[in-house]
Order: sequence, then C-alpha cells, then structure tokens
Amino acid sequence: MTRQAGPLVWKAHSPLPGFSLSLGFTLAYLSLFVLIPLAALAIRPWENGLDGVVAAITSPRAQAALRLSFVAAAVAAVVNAVMGGLLAWVLTRYEFPGKRLADAVIDLPFALPTAVAGIALTALYAQNGPIGGLLSPLGIKIAYTPVGVVVAMVFVGLPFVVRSIQPVLQDLDQEVEAAAETLGASPLQTATRVILPAILPALLSGVGLAFARGVGEYGSVIFIAGNMPLRSEIAPLLIVTQLEQFDYAGAAAIGLAMLCLSFLILLSFNGLQTALARRGA
Repeated sequence: MTRQAGPLVWKAHSPLPGFSLSLGFTLAYLSLFVLIPLAALAIRPWENGLDGVVAAITSPRAQAALRLSFVAAAVAAVVNAVMGGLLAWVLTRYEFPGKRLADAVIDLPFALPTAVAGIALTALYAQNGPIGGLLSPLGIKIAYTPVGVVVAMVFVGLPFVVRSIQPVLQDLDQEVEAAAETLGASPLQTATRVILPAILPALLSGVGLAFARGVGEYGSVIFIAGNMPLRSEIAPLLIVTQLEQFDYAGAAAIGLAMLCLSFLILLSFNGLQTALARRGA
C-alpha cells in the first residue's frame, strides 16, 4: 500500500518535546544579538542618501582601506591553510618531546589580548627588533607596512585552521595511507589524492574562519600596520576614525560594505564546502 504524499513537513520528527519553545528561543536570541544590530548597521548609512553612501564607500581612502583589509586577510588565510595543515599533521601523526606544550601554544592567539599581540609583533618586527633588525640590512621591512598587516592576521588566524583540521586527521584511519603506499602511491600522491580530499571541507571551514577573523581584526593590526592612509590603514581603523569625527553615517557605510563583501565571500566558502561534502558522501 502506497502512502499518499501529505503536506510539506518542515521539521524532522524528534522523540524529545519542546521544538516550538526551542525554535522560539533560538530565533529570539539570534534576532537580539545578530539580526537587529545588523539591521541597524544596514539602515544607518542611508541618512545621507544614496549619494552619501556611494561617496563614503568609493572615496580613495575607503577603497584603499577595504582593499588592504580583504587582500591581506586572503593572503593570511592562504598562508594559514598551508602552515596550519602542516602543524595539524605534525601534531596528529608524530610523537616528540614538548608536543603537549606545542599543542597548547596553538591556542594562545585565542586567549591573548589582541593589543598585547600587536605590541609583541611590533617589538619583534620593527627595524630595531630581533627579527626586523636581521631583515633590515637586506632591505626587507615588515613593521609599519602592509606586510606587517599580513603577519598580524596570520598570527590571529592560525588556530582556526589547525583546530578545524586536527580532529579530521585524528579520525582519518592511517590504514588508508598504508594501503595507498602498498599500491605504489608516492608520498605526494597519498597527500593529494587520499588525505587532501578527506580534510578539504574542514580545511575550507578553517580558512573561512581565519579569513573572517583577519578582515575584522583591529587590536593586533593597528600597532604593526603604521596606519598610514592610502598605504597601511585597515578598514576597521578607518571606521573608528570616522566615528571619532562624528561621521556616523560614513562609518556605517564602510561597515556595510565590509558586511556585504564578507557575507558573499563566506557564503561562497559554505557553498563550496557543502558541495565537497555531498560529493564525498
């Protein structure tokens, strides 16, 4: 006997009661702390009309700041994808003295105040610092340049990539790697054809989180960036500058531009991650 298709079911059956209450609480909490503030951000720039919004976003200073924030965050995310993957691999596949300490150090950027991180990075990479002093005779300057912005974003974004990949590598059966080696696969082929497809969704998730953190990073970047308009000024700092000048609509317009760009980029990350997960299912 065939069952007739009933009305559209939009919730899955659960043996636990309280779906309506849980959904209501979730929507109320999400609205209060996420949707309403974002709606306020979207409404505020239009006080000066469309021309004011366009002028605030397309000014040379705003364009340079937005470009630096997003390009530096993208470069830092790519660096973290490579180095974070290597760190996660070492922490899950090898035993060595001080492994637990190294594993704990990965999480330091989560706990360390960003201003403290910025001061430490500036002290290291300034021309009179331990690392900057070595690079200065070679003509390489890191502090107070866009390169310093990338360094700060790499620092704050690294834990997101490592902690996203590490559990997947721990659950990945090492017999699969041994089987690939038995079948004649080289280490490079095993890495690219066996391991990488398995960790790719988690890697994309970590890279997306690291990118989002880099775009919005403020405290650790302003100390090492130099904050020179049109050269090393990030978008969050420009927003603060606009607020200090009581240009609330202009600051909100730049924030709205960052919100839209970040949303589109993260949406593409999520779409790609979902497509990869379905393909591997």
